[in-house]
Amino acid sequence: MDAQAGARELVDRLVETGQETGVQVAAYLRGELVVDAWAGLADPAGGRRVDPHTLFHSWSTAKGWLSTTVHVLAEQGLLDYDTPVAEYWPRFAVRGKGRITLRHVLTHTAGIPQAPVGITAADLADWDGMCARIADLAPLWEPGSTSAYHALTFGYLLGEVVRRATGRSAADVLREEVARPLGIADDLFFGVPAVQHHRLARLEDGNWATAMARRPPGSLFAAAAPAAVQPRAELGNHIDYLVADVPTAGTMTARAAARMYAALIGDVDGVRLISPRRAAHLATVATAQTDPVLGVPVPKGLGYFLGLPEMGGHARAFGAKGSGGSIAFADPEHGFAFAFAHNRMTAPPADLAGQVATRIRDALGITPPGHPGPVGGDRPPSG
Repeated sequence: MDAQAGARELVDRLVETGQETGVQVAAYLRGELVVDAWAGLADPAGGRRVDPHTLFHSWSTAKGWLSTTVHVLAEQGLLDYDTPVAEYWPRFAVRGKGRITLRHVLTHTAGIPQAPVGITAADLADWDGMCARIADLAPLWEPGSTSAYHALTFGYLLGEVVRRATGRSAADVLREEVARPLGIADDLFFGVPAVQHHRLARLEDGNWATAMARRPPGSLFAAAAPAAVQPRAELGNHIDYLVADVPTAGTMTARAAARMYAALIGDVDGVRLISPRRAAHLATVATAQTDPVLGVPVPKGLGYFLGLPEMGGHARAFGAKGSGGSIAFADPEHGFAFAFAHNRMTAPPADLAGQVATRIRDALGITPPGHPGPVGGDRPPSG
């Protein structure tokens, strides 16, 4: 069975067995769309079905396209990774933050993973107010010394640098410099315009809320993602939140996210977002230490996580995963890009993105490191 037929059969079965409600999966191989499958319900209450144009709010998966926006601007000479954030945003220098560079933010080593105290979901849409409160934070560590997941602050830090360097919001730059050249301007968003709301899938809880409840209330995770703004289905369905340009999180189709990653590592219909040299830099490990917010070792590159289990053990694969199980990534060694979006928020073992990615890699002959590959020379050449 080929990859497309196998993926369609798999997502149909996941919906039929009740493991998923609505799902999209897409994959590119060396710049060509080879898998584009969907199944289930976008809105269980109303009976609206998922189609390839359904938009799924996918939380921190969007950190991948915010990082991509930064790299595209760096390619254009508008941003430099080793420039202090305060050179773009002078107020940010207060309370000992003058040495924090753009590279520190991209690698989650800026030292300010904590969200401003007392924020509410309504505050997220107040861009100037949130940036002012984040600028007033003091670093918890010497910049560069510890990599701690900046769950919320990442989006505002990079987004404000983008705004000050270009005079445009991160959402506008994403649309014009990343999405529009690839023909996906209406499929990759931070805030979702009102005209697109009819396409939104309704999120629901699987076992995600239970997993979140196990996090100790006094932990660094709770400081980085306070309870009032933690990623839950209720917040992800709230229209005031969905329309806000909060570039820590975002909304996508799987087809669009996979296409963006494919254009980071190769040519897609004549478009390549960054040079091969820069792309190779993105897939280089900057830190692999235990992350005190996430509680586990997490290899990180410039704005992306590297070699996650869903990426099949390929150490140079890079991308971002969202709360509840959505993911998008690129595997430059094999010219492979993948995205999985769904509306049932799950945590392991109910998180199924890795199983779907494995099935597709197997069908394409992309084997895990250390395995010989299919007999008979059927393995596709490396990208």
